[in-house]
Amino acid sequence: MRNFFEDYKVLLRSIPAPTVTIFIVSVILMNLMANKELLSTPWLALDCGFAVSWVSFLCMDMICKRFGAKASIKISILALGVNLAVCLFFWLMSLTPGMWGAYYDTGMIEVNDALNATIGGTWYVVLGSSLAMLCSSTANSLLNVAIGRLSTSNTFGAFAKRSYISTGIAQFVDNLIFAIVVSHVFFGWTWIQVLTCSFTGAVAELLCEILLSPVGYKVVRGWERENVGAAYINRIAAQKANQ
Repeated sequence: MRNFFEDYKVLLRSIPAPTVTIFIVSVILMNLMANKELLSTPWLALDCGFAVSWVSFLCMDMICKRFGAKASIKISILALGVNLAVCLFFWLMSLTPGMWGAYYDTGMIEVNDALNATIGGTWYVVLGSSLAMLCSSTANSLLNVAIGRLSTSNTFGAFAKRSYISTGIAQFVDNLIFAIVVSHVFFGWTWIQVLTCSFTGAVAELLCEILLSPVGYKVVRGWERENVGAAYINRIAAQKANQ
């Protein structure tokens, strides 16, 4: 356990802070904005969390490229833990007797109650989103690195191949688990809706990542040129050599 936590400490010192920060903030915003519907049809369902959900997957792909699958999973777990702490904080604040600013604009107690319900969250939504993120981030990280091992080139094409395939599958896993745990059980979705919306939603989220993946690739190439994260990479290499 001491070695595990020491690896964690070195990893957090090695990954550039902006990447970890953007990753964690995107996870928090994704879960908060999931409370508002963006688009709903029989074959496609998107909430406003869609606007940032792809950011976390792009961050994972960048971390995988430079630091490996275990590092990506560790940062995903950290982001999940921070998000759960934020959800708990929001829930506690929703229990306070004070009024939201919107109440004084409208004079309607229903508005205040609605904001408390939205910020406070629903236990099964938090459970579903947390389980979905844990499974999808693990799937994305392992697939990304596995596909990366099949190529020896360090071009954008190789980065895109490993990122797009892993992200597409992992986004489907994320949507599917959430749809089964939450939408099917609590919202009454049919299995056709669960499968169709999970697939089309994954395609939409993948398209968003594709647009900015060149930026992610350039950032990672900068890490490699500047030898960013060498302490963690060398530590893991030494551990493998001693096994």
